[in-house]
Amino acid sequence: MSTPYPFTAIVGQDDLRLGLLLNAVSPAVGGVLVRGEKGTAKSTAVRALAALMPEVPVVPGCRFSCDPASPDPACPDGPHAEAAGVSRPARTVELPVGASEDRLVGALDIERALSEGVKAFEPGLLADAHRGILYVDEVNLLHDHLVDLLLDAAAMGASYVEREGVSVRHAARFLLVGTMNPEEGELRPQLLDRFGLTVEVSASRDTDERVEVVRRRLAYDDDPEGFAARWAEEEGALRERIAAARVLLPRVVLSDGVLRQIAATCAAFEVDGMRADIVMARTATALAAWAGREEVTADDVRQAALLALPHRRRRNPFDAPGLDEDKLDQTLDEAGPPENSDGDDQPDPDGGGDDDGGGGGGGGVPPQADGEDRTPPQGSEGDSPSPAPEGAPDAPGRPAGGEQQPVASAEPFRTKMLSVPGLGEGAAGRRSRARTEHGRTTGARRPQGALTKLHLAATVQAAAPHQRARGRAGRGLVVRRDDLRQATREGREGNLVLFVVDASGSMAARQRMSAVKGAVLSLLLDAYQRRDKVGLVTFRGKEADVALPPTSSVDAAAARLESLPTGGRTPLAAGLLKAHDVLRVERLRDPSRRPLLVVVTDGRATGGPEPVALAGRAGRLHRSEGTASVVVDCESGYVRLGLAGELARDLGGTAVTLDELRADSIAGLVKDVTAAGRAA
Repeated sequence: MSTPYPFTAIVGQDDLRLGLLLNAVSPAVGGVLVRGEKGTAKSTAVRALAALMPEVPVVPGCRFSCDPASPDPACPDGPHAEAAGVSRPARTVELPVGASEDRLVGALDIERALSEGVKAFEPGLLADAHRGILYVDEVNLLHDHLVDLLLDAAAMGASYVEREGVSVRHAARFLLVGTMNPEEGELRPQLLDRFGLTVEVSASRDTDERVEVVRRRLAYDDDPEGFAARWAEEEGALRERIAAARVLLPRVVLSDGVLRQIAATCAAFEVDGMRADIVMARTATALAAWAGREEVTADDVRQAALLALPHRRRRNPFDAPGLDEDKLDQTLDEAGPPENSDGDDQPDPDGGGDDDGGGGGGGGVPPQADGEDRTPPQGSEGDSPSPAPEGAPDAPGRPAGGEQQPVASAEPFRTKMLSVPGLGEGAAGRRSRARTEHGRTTGARRPQGALTKLHLAATVQAAAPHQRARGRAGRGLVVRRDDLRQATREGREGNLVLFVVDASGSMAARQRMSAVKGAVLSLLLDAYQRRDKVGLVTFRGKEADVALPPTSSVDAAAARLESLPTGGRTPLAAGLLKAHDVLRVERLRDPSRRPLLVVVTDGRATGGPEPVALAGRAGRLHRSEGTASVVVDCESGYVRLGLAGELARDLGGTAVTLDELRADSIAGLVKDVTAAGRAA
């Protein structure tokens, strides 16, 4: 086993270290989510934490890590006779993003269960992580069905495996630690709420600190064991402090005044449910124990709020996590200071004094507003400059090239369902029909590899004709492996939704572009909820640009959209051809993920020879490759040219107006991309 990087050798990252240490002191805090850019020691710190955890007493030979003092009566390896336990180090179990359901929860031997009635069970990662740490790197990329299983296990403290009437249950209580890069997409709110604490990490901008990071890492890579030996004394001291804090924890007093402050804070920041109040109370208690005190102070409550509330404040993926610290201080003051609170003690993640930066006034995330600033440019709607005719000289005060400053988007709304026709086989999601591991059963087939979902009726039907030849004598059914049938299921998949947005002068009226951005923002929200990848191509002036390559981060797409300037000619064909290039590359990278092309335009095309005909040929190119498409018609006014409808026919898709895109619109039913749209 390789020597882990010492926890005490990590430079900076005070909030990260504090969040992990508080969970080591009190596992009831509920785990920690580490958000930050790549290369910021997220994984290093999590793996280093295991070496600081106290050893775990277990029943000898039990695969489910039962505590000899109180063994699980339902343990599959039980019942356990009274015997002396053995101690082993706490485990850190890593859950890969691409893990299967069987790898996570374990697998039953269906053949033996049917033919012999034996619960032959192979434990999964949840069993391995019991009474230890379950670490999920890139947790935001975890498949939805695995997320659901994690949620169930974290809520119940147990894992259930149910297969065709055969069930196994075992305890699964673990410290859940996840790391993620927000640029790659956000987490579902249900999973966010399961993490007790969240911390934001970023690379230091201090030159001396960065030099020290590199120096220590190079020394560790050259001689891991020697480097760890040099930090053994500090590691031992920190391990002893964790043990002392665990002993002190039950004696820490949580007064009614402190509870009132916690409740007032959660109410003031409008967090959902009561989990935040409970997590704050446990965190504040752990902070007091970590500081060596037997009473929680107002500073503990403040620090707990900065760690426990930011990720519970998000209402949609475009909200920046964080708390208004001025509002937090005001709320704590209004709720009244708890009794006997002196406010002098601050937690220190390194076990040293205040001069090492471990505990003074930090915690949580930097102060931020409740969301991104989307205030429109100064000036009223009436006095904003109107777009100049294409090709006209630049007006005074207008940026060169006829470009206008970005305008704010209108309020997003719930959109109608847009889906890809046919039956796909892409990654699990919530948009288009697909063959998946989860969903309604539609048939049976011979298993390819390990059997995961048994089709019982088809298995019995396959085995029944051979019972006499196999010498069946009793009531049991003689089942062979060749008889087993895998259930085929139909569910939903996530798609690649590629937006092609017209940012030319014909779209540049402020009210119009604001409505267009609001519509695209609404579709991005829909893509987030349906677990799609998204990309953004814009066209204006003389060319088209890939504003955002396909990604799972819809908030990155929203940020690009907000800063999108407008003006110039309308190179519609260039936009469609650029989208074709993006889709061609993505088909090579991920051939199972089907694309949905969403073109947001009024259909006008200018610039170059025969721009309309060229745009039509570009549209038919997409149609020839079977790309599902929809055109969001942004044309307004009493006189309509219907150019967006013609473009939709060239693409072989369908056209919807901005009004028809709304889910509560009475202008039409749900707009699916169908073959009928191609024939229209």
